[in-house]
Order: sequence, then structure tokens, then C-alpha cells
Amino acid sequence: MNFKRFIDLSVPIENNTYSDPPPLLPKIQYIHHTESIPQMTQFFPGLTQQDLPDGEAWSLENITLTTHSGTHLDAPYHYATTMDHGKPADAWSWDAPFKWTAERFAKEKDPAIIWEGHKAGRQKGYCHLEKLHNLEQLPATGFTVCCFPVKIKSASAGWTRAVALIKN
Repeated sequence: MNFKRFIDLSVPIENNTYSDPPPLLPKIQYIHHTESIPQMTQFFPGLTQQDLPDGEAWSLENITLTTHSGTHLDAPYHYATTMDHGKPADAWSWDAPFKWTAERFAKEKDPAIIWEGHKAGRQKGYCHLEKLHNLEQLPATGFTVCCFPVKIKSASAGWTRAVALIKN
């Protein structure tokens, strides 16, 4: 099969205030080239900043994430300990966005509205993608979505880079 182009469907992981509820937000600490000099000199005893090109070491990032940060694939275990009518469990989903659900729950106090789509997995195990991006760029037909979740043992989700392959 020939593909003409691809569309990145993944959201970037960034420090922001909109991707998740506040306690679950991604946290990225950016470490600049000069801030990492003490780390680098530990690997190479006797190395000084003056020995480095332009006096710079490497840049890197320390990241704190949940498995549900950014674009990710939910595993059946995320929404229940069982699936397929009691078997052990190894979006825009069917669920409304978290913020809307929280506002509706505040008014109605009905717990049945929380994660309505996720609850379907108790009856039939399934996986679903959440936090997709650029969906408006997709044609009505003629594309294939690919995603390869990061394998995290016994996790309820895995980060993924989702792309749409557009056919010729």
C-alpha cells in the first residue's frame, strides 16, 4: 500500500494547564547546557567547563508523567479490574471531556455520568486512544491510524506516538 503523507495525531507533552486535572499535569524540568556541567564532570574526572565546546555540556529534561499524560492508549485495566463479564483485565473516547463531566456532576450529583465509555470495558475488554490532535486534517476516508504504545509492565496505559497514514 502506498501512502502519500502522514499526519501526526499526538499532542506534545508540555508544562501546561489544560491537558489534565491539576494533580496529574505533566511536569518538565528543563536542564540547560551549562546547568548540566556538574553532571558531565562526574563522568570524566578532571574535566572542566573550559574543556567543553563553548563551555557547554548537554541539555536534558527531567519529566514527571502519569501513563495517561499526552496521547496514550488505555488498556482494559484502566477502567476496571475485570473485563468481558468478569475475566481479569490484562479516547476522544466515548466519554465526554473530563472538565465537562466534572461540571455536570457538580450540578447533578449523578455518578453514572463519570467515564460512561470506560465502563463499557467491564462488559467487553477494549483499548482506546485518548488526547488525539489534528483530527480536523484527516480526510473522510483513505487513511490508516498507527500507534505503538510504550510497553510498561502491568500499566493501565502507555504513551504512544499516533500517526495517520494518508493513502495515495
